[in-house]
Amino acid sequence: MAQEDGASSVTSPPLQFFPWMSLSPGYGSPYPWLRELKSEERGLYLIHLLIACANHVAAGSVENANISLEHISHLASAEGDTMQRIAAYFTEALADRILKKGWPGLHKALTFTKKSLLSEEILVQRLFFELFPFLKLSYVITNQAIIEAMEGEKMVHIIDLNSFEPAQWINLLQTLSVRPEGPPHLRITGIHEQREVLEQMALRLTEEAEKLDIPFQFHPIVSQLENLEIESLRETLRVKTGEALAISSILQLHSLLATDNEMLRRSSPTGLKKPNSNHFQRAMQINKNQRTLGEWLEKDYVHVYNASPDSALSPLSLPPSPKMGSFLNALWGLSPKLVVLTEQESNHNGCTLMERVTEALNFYAALFDCLESTVSRASIERQKLEKMLFGEEIKNIIACEGPERKERHEKLEKWNLRFELAGFGRVPLSYHGMLQASRLLQSYGYDGYKIKDENGCLYICWQDRPLFSVSGWRFRRCD
Repeated sequence: MAQEDGASSVTSPPLQFFPWMSLSPGYGSPYPWLRELKSEERGLYLIHLLIACANHVAAGSVENANISLEHISHLASAEGDTMQRIAAYFTEALADRILKKGWPGLHKALTFTKKSLLSEEILVQRLFFELFPFLKLSYVITNQAIIEAMEGEKMVHIIDLNSFEPAQWINLLQTLSVRPEGPPHLRITGIHEQREVLEQMALRLTEEAEKLDIPFQFHPIVSQLENLEIESLRETLRVKTGEALAISSILQLHSLLATDNEMLRRSSPTGLKKPNSNHFQRAMQINKNQRTLGEWLEKDYVHVYNASPDSALSPLSLPPSPKMGSFLNALWGLSPKLVVLTEQESNHNGCTLMERVTEALNFYAALFDCLESTVSRASIERQKLEKMLFGEEIKNIIACEGPERKERHEKLEKWNLRFELAGFGRVPLSYHGMLQASRLLQSYGYDGYKIKDENGCLYICWQDRPLFSVSGWRFRRCD
């Protein structure tokens, strides 16, 4: 990660001056030397403070949480380095949780006019598309899987569960136009909650299909995914006999996990062990020059706090989700030749606050590192994306519970189990799709990103950390 303030290796940090439990509230920083810390020292100190603060919040200790939040505020900055920016949004999320639980009336009054507009959500989705390669890679991999699955088919129907970016399907139309056996009759059903987005999609795709002389129809459905009538899904989506069906779900299915009532909380630990100063001191004295924030969290944070992010989770423990099960069963009932699923590769659906804080720190640290390596800290687009997309996701993961918590990301191992239980069979993604994705990274000059194949599924990674997974599935008859 590029450092802009001359960070260097930590040799003798002023740990003897770190007042872990004796902070004095007041105007300005009570410890001016905090601002003189090197970037890496400050980063590790902020991680410690955030975890300590989250533990106070989880325990309901508002007074201690308030002291921690004030201390963090002297170091955090939405315009600073990676850890400062992350700390700013995690601090806001933890404070939001305190207000929501302790003073719901005050919380509603403060957030009454802060609800984001759909136009703003579309803006940040476009920024995410432009500043990261993740959506571009998912589109390439998904399209290649569709091309291979639909070879020889004359009537193809694609259901797009989040239809907002025409680039994916324009690329598919162009590829189908040069198919040796000729293009099929293509129909795309697009689902989105904003009518204007679907109208723009229909216009762009129809124009491209006419230019390429491909028979084409676009069927818009104005709805949120969770509001679709599952019992009449075939009629709603207008799935017809004789057409080959493909379904594209990119960063969408996890939202269905939020529609169910909260289940019984698991008996996993409610917090992490507080480190003693010797452990923390040893961690900070390690030479961390050129280490990314994600590596700090993976190596130092896990060792310092003696708790792995997944320690409280069984890989195959699957929280009950009747809505998700019903939706996947309904998709299975459509007999699709292909379903391509892209999801965040992180477990933000844990029952306890500390599970989610730990996972979110690791996941968003990597995303912020990506931007730190490619985009100026002063970039307005970067600030908008971090605040309006990542900041809101972090707040939802940490501050919200029950149906209000929408960002319930789960790792691929759990999605595999969900799809298998619903009757789907695995479709290995081809080497050609992986090769196309790798070429895209090279052509755009995306350094630091990698594509990994594991048992026919692809992981999109920053350095060696998987951030998004892509998997393929098909209808499988029950014996």
